[in-house]
Amino acid sequence: MTGRFIAIRVLALLSVLLGVNYVAWRWLASVNWEAWWIAVPLVIAETYSLIDTLLFAVTMWRARERPRPAAAPQGTVDVFITTYNEPIDMVMATALAAQRITYPHETWILDDGSRAELSAAAEAAGIGYLTRSADWADKPRHAKAGNLNNALMATDGEFLLILDADQVPDPLILENTLGYFADDPQVALVQTPQWFVNVDQADPLGSQAPLFYGPIQQGKDGWNAAFFCGSNAILRRDALMQLGIVGYVRDLEDSVVTALKAAQRMLRRAASARDLPADVAAELGRLAAAVHRARADLALGAPIAEVTAEVHAEVQAASRRLVQVDLAGIRADVEELAALAVQRDAELDAFVVDEAALDALAARELTPLGTIAAVDAVVDAVRVDRPGEAQPIQPLATISVTEDMATAMQLHALGWKSVYHHEILAHGLAPEDLRTMLTQRLRWAQGTMQVLLRDNPIVKKGLTFGQRLMYFGTMWSYLSGFAAVVYLAAPMIYLLLGVLPVTAWSVDFFARFLPYFIVNQILFVVVAKGIRTWRGQQYSLALFPVWIAACVTAFANVVFGRSLSFVVTRKDGRAAGGPPWRQIWPQLTAMALLAVSVVVGIVRVIAGTADGTGTLVNTVWVGYDLVVLSVLIQAARYRGYRPAEPAASSPALEQKEPPWTSP
Repeated sequence: MTGRFIAIRVLALLSVLLGVNYVAWRWLASVNWEAWWIAVPLVIAETYSLIDTLLFAVTMWRARERPRPAAAPQGTVDVFITTYNEPIDMVMATALAAQRITYPHETWILDDGSRAELSAAAEAAGIGYLTRSADWADKPRHAKAGNLNNALMATDGEFLLILDADQVPDPLILENTLGYFADDPQVALVQTPQWFVNVDQADPLGSQAPLFYGPIQQGKDGWNAAFFCGSNAILRRDALMQLGIVGYVRDLEDSVVTALKAAQRMLRRAASARDLPADVAAELGRLAAAVHRARADLALGAPIAEVTAEVHAEVQAASRRLVQVDLAGIRADVEELAALAVQRDAELDAFVVDEAALDALAARELTPLGTIAAVDAVVDAVRVDRPGEAQPIQPLATISVTEDMATAMQLHALGWKSVYHHEILAHGLAPEDLRTMLTQRLRWAQGTMQVLLRDNPIVKKGLTFGQRLMYFGTMWSYLSGFAAVVYLAAPMIYLLLGVLPVTAWSVDFFARFLPYFIVNQILFVVVAKGIRTWRGQQYSLALFPVWIAACVTAFANVVFGRSLSFVVTRKDGRAAGGPPWRQIWPQLTAMALLAVSVVVGIVRVIAGTADGTGTLVNTVWVGYDLVVLSVLIQAARYRGYRPAEPAASSPALEQKEPPWTSP
């Protein structure tokens, strides 16, 4: 254990202890309940920040700096380059670089745009070209996840290197990473950093993310929770196929159970009718027993196909025995069953049952034979042995537009392992204007919150305690927008109105807050080890409207069953219009109000109507907020960066181990 690693643990522990001491005191002794409307939101925001500190400390507690894999690279590899509407020159530059990867492999362009020009260019270069077949026209496409799932069924490499259209790979990317899979047959994923050549030292858009593609991923790696980031990653095909099969079976099993429950309700209702002939009651009883037995068999692990086939056979037999019943009374009921809402969800691409529709059906006044026909329709809708009803397996998760994180979490839940390899082995292109960056960050945040709402890691079966915290920590960070609003509003309210959210700016306050704040900042400095993290800290606050919009949109989409659109990040070197002032009006408004509040606060001190200590503290607070938010002014005017020389000849990019990589 190195001295730096010991220092990180000591600082992490101190940061948490001091934070608990401060926040506990805030709740118990310093909340100004007379101004509860700002005092309570502020202490809640501080509690949120303490939990954030705790999650960061836990992440860094087991940070892992891996040596190179000991085993030699082995196995067959398919290199997948995903594209939709990116410039053909860009896609071909990545594909030709992929061809030059030294380890034997097959290179494939996965074109979800079905462009004839790209197909011709790929064929001329001897590169494989795949697109969706015509029968996908009326099926859920699932953006990048669907594109990759389609390619998985058309190729057979043991391992898959996945690259975005702009991520030009190093020739040694497979040589330096495949050994992990040989070292440990349980490794399903090796993720490498994403590094961008069109970002200057100032990085006004905060694209480089060296804290994430470094200490944070290394920390998650220590908990076996380093996750797939969509590109520059190698995955084991067997792990993905297992994931697809298990997911398919689980979706289907859940839907069959739901359908059988609905069938039981319909049969109980039919059997409770008055003046029911004895033979009809007996048939309904036998069928109800068959459905009950089917549910019990499913719970014991019986094959779904056998269970549904047996129920279907019982229903057919009961129908034949009751065929003498007056058919005229049930004809209309049977016709309506043709539109029964038992189908595959358009967004999730999984078997689902519209329980509301089934509840309504179960409450219908059906004839005995109509009830049996309804039960048959419900069970038949989820049978896996119906001719022509085979559904494609979806190995990569389709529950979110951030298919990468969702897929990694499901792999971990099945017991697979992941690796973070801290070496730049591909060079890509970041967004080149603020408008594009905001669209990208909104998609990331929406997708992450989708995963939280649909597959919460805290309660997900199969994950270890550490993995639950690592995934939840990433999702938790996107809730910071709500805390940011409070942190911006509190000093303004004091300076403008004189409303104090704490009981007093006492010695107790500073004695608890300052040590917590200072140790927290020192922890970041030690963890960063020389890399620049300030830009990331700025954007965690400055993008508060994006984070709030993402949370609200994701929640609404999950609740109302709507799908999120997948927008490809523009990287064609052309700025998307002028500064997007309309998209950052909340931040600009906040900056104006902050500036006005300082002036008013100073005037109030001069007039003798405000406390000097409180005004000084809040003025410093406002100054910090203004410095943070000012990054958006620079970003709004930014119009991209081009290195003076091509990436291949840049000394800073040629080194295989970047300066911030451990030896």
